[in-house]
Amino acid sequence: MNPHAKLISSLSLLLGTTITISSNHWMMAWTGLEINTLAIIPLISKSHHPRAIEAAIKYFLVQATASALVLFSSMTNAWSTGQWDITHLHHPTSSLLLTTAIAMKLGLVPFHFWFPEVLQGSSLTTALLLSTMMKFPPITILFLTSHSLNPTLMTSMALASTMLGGWMGLNQTQLRKILAFSSISHLGWMAIIIIYNPKLTLLTFYLYSMMTTTVFLTLNTTKTLKLSTMMTSWTKAPMLNATLMLALLSLAGLPPLTGFLPKWLIIQELTKQDMTTTATVIAMLSLLGLFFYLRLAYYSTITLPPNSTNHMKQWHITKPTNTPVAILASLSILLLPLSPMILTTI
Repeated sequence: MNPHAKLISSLSLLLGTTITISSNHWMMAWTGLEINTLAIIPLISKSHHPRAIEAAIKYFLVQATASALVLFSSMTNAWSTGQWDITHLHHPTSSLLLTTAIAMKLGLVPFHFWFPEVLQGSSLTTALLLSTMMKFPPITILFLTSHSLNPTLMTSMALASTMLGGWMGLNQTQLRKILAFSSISHLGWMAIIIIYNPKLTLLTFYLYSMMTTTVFLTLNTTKTLKLSTMMTSWTKAPMLNATLMLALLSLAGLPPLTGFLPKWLIIQELTKQDMTTTATVIAMLSLLGLFFYLRLAYYSTITLPPNSTNHMKQWHITKPTNTPVAILASLSILLLPLSPMILTTI
């Protein structure tokens, strides 16, 4: 890809995200979302592989539909209330349309179908952007309109996302698809608490983004795309793979790792809201995801491929130390003791 085109696309991504998260007017938020969509498409299709082109087309069609629904929702709300302010979403139909549009943009169930396929057709770095940065503007819109959302609808979508994300990830062998279903499952945790404690949703998103970035960058360093190559990647960088195992267990939400913090706080908040049954169900559904995280951790460090002794070994990586990965990995594993300080911010 031309470096200038790559620079323009990257700057457009930053611009679109900034416009959406800082706007109060629906038209500006919509403009930012559109800039984001147009900027990421060249990055998805840059390899010119048929699967990448297919992923770009799928992404464009879904995002265009979602953007049209956002525009329709905001116009319906403005028609009935006379307000273009994002926080003044009082019309029930507009609220329903907006929830549908944001669910499509994020990949919440039942609008999840495009996300694993698009991630599978993208490179690891583009898949990382799709899993983290591209979800920030829609989550910001949900944050601003959280007081107007339908609790029953959001809870149903959240539980369905957590269940499907765990269930569908069980039988996958491609790492990008596994991480796509992991993202859908985590979005369920974010969506279930958005109405009751929106700041907790943002905290969950930040921690999820940090842990997912660690996993994607580690996989990109070892050039690992599927489970079969993951079994031999430990010969390239043993310490990096040990760190990857801890980051995956943190994504699963096991104490005493960082990923336990958002799940603990969400279950606590749901219990405070007299939603003990919902908290129990979502905690049980997260066990589905725990299985494939444990499988990934097992493959990354413990298994050996069933090859004969004269198999060509993969030698260690000669690249210099990757400081961002080291910092992100440390944060992804060791933040739980700092939870009292983190709690003061929400």
